[in-house]
Amino acid sequence: MKKRILSGMRPTGKLHLGHLVGALKNWSQLQDKYECFFMVADWHALMSEYKDPSRLKENIIGNVIDWISCGIDPEKSALFVQSEIPEHLELFIVFSCMTPLGWLERCPTYKEQLRELTTREVNTYAFLGYPVLQAADILLYKSEIVPVGEDQLPHLELTREIAARFNHLMKKNVFAEPQAELTPTPRLMGLDGRKMSKSYENYIGLSDTPEIVAKKVMGMFTDPKRIKRSDPGHPQVCNVHEYYRVFASPELTAKIETQCVNAQTGCTDCKKQLGDILNAYLAPIRKKRGELLKDEDMIRRILETGREKAAAVAKKTMDEVRKTVGI
Repeated sequence: MKKRILSGMRPTGKLHLGHLVGALKNWSQLQDKYECFFMVADWHALMSEYKDPSRLKENIIGNVIDWISCGIDPEKSALFVQSEIPEHLELFIVFSCMTPLGWLERCPTYKEQLRELTTREVNTYAFLGYPVLQAADILLYKSEIVPVGEDQLPHLELTREIAARFNHLMKKNVFAEPQAELTPTPRLMGLDGRKMSKSYENYIGLSDTPEIVAKKVMGMFTDPKRIKRSDPGHPQVCNVHEYYRVFASPELTAKIETQCVNAQTGCTDCKKQLGDILNAYLAPIRKKRGELLKDEDMIRRILETGREKAAAVAKKTMDEVRKTVGI
């Protein structure tokens, strides 16, 4: 039996290169090794988008199309929508009864989200408890492995603590404490050097046209120390060069670095070439995406099949939890 994984994304807008290199590439590589459940986390999205949730349904379909275009295979993995499995909220309320308030107030990922979501009013009861819902998401499927970057380890530790507290209070080992599978995430900042975010509008979307990609790349921040073309460059501090490291071949990246340091090429030429590289990288994703957009009913069928698989596992877990807590 393969070990099980649960991971998900919030449908708060269009997906971008950060989602691709930070999650989707890794998801596609995990499919042959693990039993994978990939969740559209719409309850989590509602926690920040509650004032205007009108685009959530549209985003759900668009995001899943992007997932499949980037290599997520519905034949290998269960793709489903979180809110269509009511057991997520049932387990959430059980865990909420048992999770000390101090654990949530100290959670570094919660504090980080408060800093990042400055355009949203997220000082709410629900948002404080979002790490508990994430724990419920993971443990509902008895996930043994959680793919995370190092920055997400504190959240996983909270999930492990909640599982251990439930087992201790109930005097029964219902939940195993999931282990981390550290995933190397390439350093990919936004076009302006800040964290790539839909809120900052500093991203390249997976659905962007070649013309839009080229235009966005030409507007990228470069080496702040290089004023004139004849000045030697500093690729180690240049955001454009980081994109070469992720999307170009090592040979081309090394060549560009040498040319930059020796002032043999200018930032404009460097960005133009990067635009061509990104468009070539995105071309097969665009092609697949265009095919899927013609048959959204197929996407709904994929989500229904995934829902049935997820629901069977969730019901089994929740039946055990209900029996354990006496409800």
